[in-house]
Order: sequence, then C-alpha cells, then structure tokens
Amino acid sequence: MRAVFENLIDDFYDRPLPTLVHRERAITVLPGKASVVLGMRRSGKTCLCYQYMTELMAAGTPKDRLLYLNFEDDRLLPMKIEDMDGILAAYFRRYPENKEHSCTFFFDEIQAVPGWEHFVRRLLDTENITVVVTGSSSRMLSREIATCLRGRSYATEVFPYSFREFLSCHHGEDVELNSPRWGASRRARVQHAAEQYLKLGGFPEVQYFADEQRRQVVRNYVDVVLLRDVLERYGETNVTALRALIHQCLAAPANRFSVTKFYNSLKSQGIACSKNTLYDNLAQLEDAYLLGRVPVYSRSAAVRRVNPAKIYASDVALPSAFRQPGVEDSGYLLENMVWSHLRARGLDLSYYLSAAGLETDFVCRKDDQDEAQLIQVCWSLRDEQTLAREVSSLKSAMNELKVTKGLIVTWMEEANPCAEITAIPFWKWAVEC
Repeated sequence: MRAVFENLIDDFYDRPLPTLVHRERAITVLPGKASVVLGMRRSGKTCLCYQYMTELMAAGTPKDRLLYLNFEDDRLLPMKIEDMDGILAAYFRRYPENKEHSCTFFFDEIQAVPGWEHFVRRLLDTENITVVVTGSSSRMLSREIATCLRGRSYATEVFPYSFREFLSCHHGEDVELNSPRWGASRRARVQHAAEQYLKLGGFPEVQYFADEQRRQVVRNYVDVVLLRDVLERYGETNVTALRALIHQCLAAPANRFSVTKFYNSLKSQGIACSKNTLYDNLAQLEDAYLLGRVPVYSRSAAVRRVNPAKIYASDVALPSAFRQPGVEDSGYLLENMVWSHLRARGLDLSYYLSAAGLETDFVCRKDDQDEAQLIQVCWSLRDEQTLAREVSSLKSAMNELKVTKGLIVTWMEEANPCAEITAIPFWKWAVEC
C-alpha cells in the first residue's frame, strides 16, 4: 500500500488543478473541525474541493501543503482503517518540512473505508492538518461522525448546478447575474437558458452531451447509487422492488407517494416486498441524495405519518431520463426545479392541505423567520379556471396559516392576481431569490 500512496500523491502534484465553473456554495472551514461535504454522486463535491484548493493557492498556500485522495480509486480498494496511517507516512516522507506548517487534506468518498472517522479524529487531535471529507450518504456519514467526531465536524451540502450556476456555465458574464435591470436582450437570453435547464438539468458532467448520451449517463448515475449507496452499504437484496421504486419516484416527481398503494401495485405484479422494506428503501434513497421527500404541513407527527409525502428528484435531469417518450410533464418538472432551488437554500419544506383539501405546494421556513413563505407552482395562469384554482388554494393556506403574502412561480408569466399574491416566472425568481 505504501507504493500506492506514493504514486497517488505524485499524481496529484504532477497534474494541474482543473478549470471549473464557479460554484456559489462554499466549503465552511472551522478551527478544530472536519469539513464534511455531502451530496449525490456526480453533483460536484470533488469540484467544490478543487475550487477551495484554488482559493487557498490564490491566497498564498503552496500546493505541496494540500493533499487530495479519492478513496474510490481502484488502486486503494479494498482499504482498511489500519492502512490509513500510510497516508501520513507517504506525505511527510515527501514533504518533511511541512510538519512545521498547516496543511489541508481532502479525502473524497471517504465512506468507502470502514472506521474512517477514527483516523480523521486523530488527525484533528494530533496533527496541524485541516481535514475536508466528502461522501454520498448523509445518514452513514452522520452516524459515523456522531460515533467518533462528536461535534468536531461541520457539514456543507452540494447539489447539481443551480439555475444561476447553469447560467455561469453556459453564458458566463453575458447574463449579468447580479444586475437589477432586465433589458430585452438579457431577458431573452435568460429565458432561453431556462428552457435549456429544463431539458439538461444541473449535473455538471453532462452539460454538453447529446440527448441520448446524457440520458444514458444519468441513468448510470442512478445505477451507481443503487449499487454502492444502497445495495452494498445496506445489504439490500430485493433489486427488483428497489428498481421499481426508483423508476416510480423518478418518472413521476412532484407527486404524493403512498407506500401502501405502491406495495399493492408490486403485489399485483407478483413482486414480493414488505412495506417496511419500502419505507427503508425510501429513506436510503433520500440519504443518498437521489430524491427528497416533502411531508404535509402539520404540528402533529401522527398527521405527517398518515399523509403521504411528496417525492422530488434531486435534479430535473433524473425524471427526464426515466420518463416515457411523449409524456407531457412540464408542470411537474417546473415544480421539481422550484423544490431543488428551495432545498439548496436550506429551507424547511412541507406542503399544505387546507381544511377544504386544497393543496399549496410549498410552505417554506427558516429558523430565523417569524412568518412562513407560501409558494404555489403553476406552468401557466392564462386559463381563467387554472388561475382561480391556484389563487384559491394559496389564499386558503394564507388564511389558515395567517400568512400575509403568497407567491406563484410560473414558467414565463409575471402578474399580480391580487394585492396579496404575486406571480413571477421561474427564470427571474431563480436568479433573484
């Protein structure tokens, strides 16, 4: 293993850091704490690490005081906790003078090594080393951190490109992201980018792939999540039921999902699976950042349990890769993009059912907010019946929750249906909010 470590360290120093699209999310580094970067595979965790390395070097840190290792590199497999001491030995053999300096080590997909948290804790306690680790599972890393690090970590979640980052990737400074003015040229360019975003999604790697190549690569992402983040990690064996669950959730996002109904559907098809297993599988897929669940708004835990959660894909490219050809689902994809935007902002999200059974898509809260924000998503308000329905649902929620303002996010329309409610197009809302 010594030779492997030395080769990997040499590889890192021999190659230049890649040129990247700037991510608006930043890794938070606090003294004495491990910085934990979490997110779905291929969402940009490694690139965020490279971005932080670039920032450190621009501030004067020599590259030899940085180290990056990917623990899913086949040359490191299988690796045990007792092997990890070799990393320090190989690094300080090459740079013994750095024992006297502060260094930063980046450990990518570290959950591949059982017991990794003990090694990281020792680095924090005994070495002058800042540690940044990445992982593709919130639950596994959280459990490991709680076991050993005990408050010695700070987490940053990474998601596929936001719409603003998508604009930076494809249009650079042409769109003037922070300008308050919406001239005709800028408006047209951003509207066109929204159409691209709906089609391409935000996974960095596939932005310039052809349509079928992109769909195939995204489906491969899901297969890797299934294999490494569920089957291998949790020992799941019912692959047929798990694949059916993934397909159901990704092909029809932004819908309430009933485990009981899905269980009965599997049973009618002759697929054996327990309800408890399906609940576990949903939690595992959420932990792997493949999907997200939004519960019904209620102070009662019993009410939240009884009412099915709404399911969203972690990126709009996922349902696009799994939907049936010819299926018209633009409204659901728009709602999924709104969820992605709100989720990345760290808001506590739920959906609301009024006393009359009218649904409002999002109740959004931050810890420091006294009043919740209510958001409805609708592709178009041109039809008078649609407008009346959306406004009625939103007003019901506003009245019952005592909220003074409501927002409707549309695809392209901007309006003021009434004094308390504003309608704003997604392309504008996602840039400004």
